[in-house]
Amino acid sequence: MAAPATDRAGSGGQGPSNGPSNITLAKALNDGLRAAMEGDDKVILMGEDIGKLGGVFRITDGLQKDFGEQRVLDTPLAESGIIGTAIGLALRGFRPVCEIQFDGFVFPGFDQIVSQLSKLRYRSQGKLPMRLVVRIPFGGGIGAVEHHSESPESLFAHVAGLKVVACSNAADAYWMIQQAIDSDDPVIFFEPKRRYWEKSELDTSVKPRPLHTSRVLRTGSAATVVAYGPMVRTVLDAAAAADCELEVIDLRTLSPLDLAPVFDAVRRTGRLVCVAEAPGESSITAEVAARVQQECFYSLEAPVLRVTGFDTPYPPSKCEEYYLPDLDRVLDAVDRVLAH
Repeated sequence: MAAPATDRAGSGGQGPSNGPSNITLAKALNDGLRAAMEGDDKVILMGEDIGKLGGVFRITDGLQKDFGEQRVLDTPLAESGIIGTAIGLALRGFRPVCEIQFDGFVFPGFDQIVSQLSKLRYRSQGKLPMRLVVRIPFGGGIGAVEHHSESPESLFAHVAGLKVVACSNAADAYWMIQQAIDSDDPVIFFEPKRRYWEKSELDTSVKPRPLHTSRVLRTGSAATVVAYGPMVRTVLDAAAAADCELEVIDLRTLSPLDLAPVFDAVRRTGRLVCVAEAPGESSITAEVAARVQQECFYSLEAPVLRVTGFDTPYPPSKCEEYYLPDLDRVLDAVDRVLAH
């Protein structure tokens, strides 16, 4: 079941130094969890094989050794039990961070998340904050089998009471996991598993942007391209290869959506392409398209186009390259939106 980690995330007890460094997204998450645990002894980690093993992707590598078995808990293979126990701990003032081993394994805990976790703060009129984070590695591209490559983010974004975010690079991973842990609302934290071992710059001396905000990564005048999580790198590669200037926006937050930068960009470019791995039906990309049509109708020069996974269960790994949106599919959508 475990995927081999090509770059162990553990920091050996040493967090990131101040100033810029080039590290993997996995290492940034490990350092972010370490910083949160050092700053608040109420932060505890829970999950399957996250202790001595450090998780199947080694995100928690070294943390049990440094913080002990009472704060980094290896749990039974029971996602409903993990989430239910964490809810009880949150009610007692702790800040649990639950790791779901793979995206497709979250569904045994779905009832706890939807029926209890999402509702308790509202049910108590704010008297019971739910300081709980559910970490979910999501998406494909690692040659894994069924239930290990899914993109269920739209299901959670539809549930009132939950906050849903997705990091795409080391800097966001480091800061967003700490901000999620610090939140009084429950946060579903999606991590793009095929990007775990890609390096990018982290400068811990730079003040992070607020958690629930999107970010313009590249400015352009021809068309706007929106993505999140694993597709951000794909879209940036497409923008570099395109023979026109594309504006690229990383949503970062899926619920609540921060679409003000998208509206501003579409009013300038007149064109929008939304990209995601998840199936297109009733998805985040569908919501973005609807909201842009509503707010920017008279600025649009072409229909909003979407590049997504297909509306089928995730295929066997030998077929995933045909299922996942790639650079060619993104560039084709850009060509079509410009030609309209």
